[in-house]
Amino acid sequence: MAEKNFKRYTVTAALPYANGPLHIGHLAGVYVPSDIYVRYLRAVGKDVAFIGGSDEHGVAITLKARKEGKTPQQIIDHYHEMIKNSFESFGISFDIYSRTSSPQHHQTAADYFKKLYEKGAFEAHVSEQFYDNKEHQFLADRYIKGTCPTCSFDGAYGDQCENCGSTLSPTELINPKSMLSGEVPIMKETKHWYFPLDRYEDFLKQYILEDHKEWKTNVSGQCKSWIDGGLKPRPMTRDLDWGIKVPVKGAEGKVLYVWFDAPIGYISATQEWAQATGKNWEDYWKKEDTKLVHFIGKDNIVFHCIIFPSILKAEGSYILPDNVPANEFLNLEGNKISTSRNWAVWLHEYLIEFPEQQDVLRYVLTANAPETKDNDFTWKDFQIRNNSELVAIYGNFINRAVVLTHKFFGGKVPDITSYEQVDLDALANLEIFPQRIAHSLDQFKFREALGYLMDLARLGNKYLAETEPWKLIKTTPERVGTIMNVSLQIAASLGVLSRPFLPFTYEKLNQMINMDHLNWTDAGKPSNLQGGTSIGEGRLLFEKVEDDVIEKQIQKLMNTKKDNSIEEQLIAPSKPMISYEDFSKMDLRVGQVLTAEPVLKSNKLLKFTVDTGIDKRTIVSGIAKHFTPEEMIGKKVMVLVNLAPRMIMGIESQGMLLFAENKEGSLKAVVPDAAASNGAGIS
Repeated sequence: MAEKNFKRYTVTAALPYANGPLHIGHLAGVYVPSDIYVRYLRAVGKDVAFIGGSDEHGVAITLKARKEGKTPQQIIDHYHEMIKNSFESFGISFDIYSRTSSPQHHQTAADYFKKLYEKGAFEAHVSEQFYDNKEHQFLADRYIKGTCPTCSFDGAYGDQCENCGSTLSPTELINPKSMLSGEVPIMKETKHWYFPLDRYEDFLKQYILEDHKEWKTNVSGQCKSWIDGGLKPRPMTRDLDWGIKVPVKGAEGKVLYVWFDAPIGYISATQEWAQATGKNWEDYWKKEDTKLVHFIGKDNIVFHCIIFPSILKAEGSYILPDNVPANEFLNLEGNKISTSRNWAVWLHEYLIEFPEQQDVLRYVLTANAPETKDNDFTWKDFQIRNNSELVAIYGNFINRAVVLTHKFFGGKVPDITSYEQVDLDALANLEIFPQRIAHSLDQFKFREALGYLMDLARLGNKYLAETEPWKLIKTTPERVGTIMNVSLQIAASLGVLSRPFLPFTYEKLNQMINMDHLNWTDAGKPSNLQGGTSIGEGRLLFEKVEDDVIEKQIQKLMNTKKDNSIEEQLIAPSKPMISYEDFSKMDLRVGQVLTAEPVLKSNKLLKFTVDTGIDKRTIVSGIAKHFTPEEMIGKKVMVLVNLAPRMIMGIESQGMLLFAENKEGSLKAVVPDAAASNGAGIS
């Protein structure tokens, strides 16, 4: 879709749950790229509203409160302030950071629901849902755990499997259990208001698959999979006592579904910001010349690309998201980030342990951004990128340009006498960088844009290395004046173009080379700094990170595995006792993998043909993150052969392969002795 000439931009960043601190996965997936984009838009003179806030409803909050023996309000107050302060210290430049517990949001969300209700946009249905007889309450999706029907992970929630990413409903779980009591829940009738997503299939096909072919493939692919699978009505109310009360008759004791209320938090936060700044909030949500962009992680794609746009469409007066550049996940030292296991790099701790090094983390997370696939953060990579790139390339060039100017010209920008070809070549190359970086940012290719920025720093180093002003100063000082002038012009452009990526570095550099008068359109020009202008004293922009600092961080992570309380979380508790008769119903046999291949449109699943000794059958298993197809072909495996067939991604899976999960979260095949013949029973 061709880019419109938008008059203003509304940019939202996913609302983090106020039930824990921020970690680097949040930053890499959502907040660093959104902040870069917004700072870039401001730099080119756009009217931008950058909207954020804490998501303070939903079961995640109540679970945390229950676990800590506190009220939900105590939990959200604590973590909202922690998250907000961390964002501010890290330089995430929200125009407003609000919260969904605010009176403004409660009123806005309730009014929105009521308007849709009055338009007949909902369907009321009585259905059977899980109920905990011991706790005497209906169970929200996140209060239920069981085995994922897609990948067989036995810790899947009722709304989503965090192992394979599948979106679920509680009734799809195998062996569901209440997280409140541990009991097997019963089914009980309850009334809820459903939003009929099936009515919006044609609209969504046109909106996503035709009108927005420029969306990232990981986003459009997930949406297409959902649409092709057939959309169903989805309940927009829940039986809970924490949240926004449903504002219709007969809905006593019910609250709005968190994924109905949370995206409306972007709207209510915009209203707050507009009231405080004298703006008209409707301009940012209802004018066709406004571009709406949602920054989210891949686990939120369905809610922001299918459910929320459909809700906006149903209301009728709002613009739709123009782009949703969702990122994939960031892993840590080869394993998934896990808040429950404390396997994370927490932002508030980083800010204390690495003072004044916000930009180092911003740089590393952008350079290794999980834009198209899951990526891995390691502390050694953090050290290498800091020392070999920020210190040795960027910082080295700036330091040499400023120090040599002070040494040779008393800290004043020298005049140009005449250009030689090497100078003209450098300036010609300088001119292309603003447009090149801008194009990448407009396409949400932040990693690519940062690479171009570092190429500009390399240009400066290469120019100084070729001209060698420290050798010429004794013989042709007038020539050195031209060289240092060109070097400072490159430095000034580098500083201006760095501002979206490295805002703290920009401020330090601005103290050396006054760039306040320069904007994005000035970058790349050969005369931004006039001859005779004084520049400040040089200072190191970045400092080398020593081995002992990195070893300390690695050891800190390793210690989480040694802690007894963490070990207990990593090892699943034993399941309830079963009788011998129950066990004897399971037909476990030795099998051998004959063929293995990836499942289309899934990065989690592999499709196998397995010789079970009694037949050759197809089995789908969610192990693609741990094994390649080539590794599995020919492997002896243990197979549950009398598991009822189940459709997975349109493939009938006729059994289950057995794997063991170790404490680091990786899988190991449960392998029988090589001498065991196919079909041999396991007892």
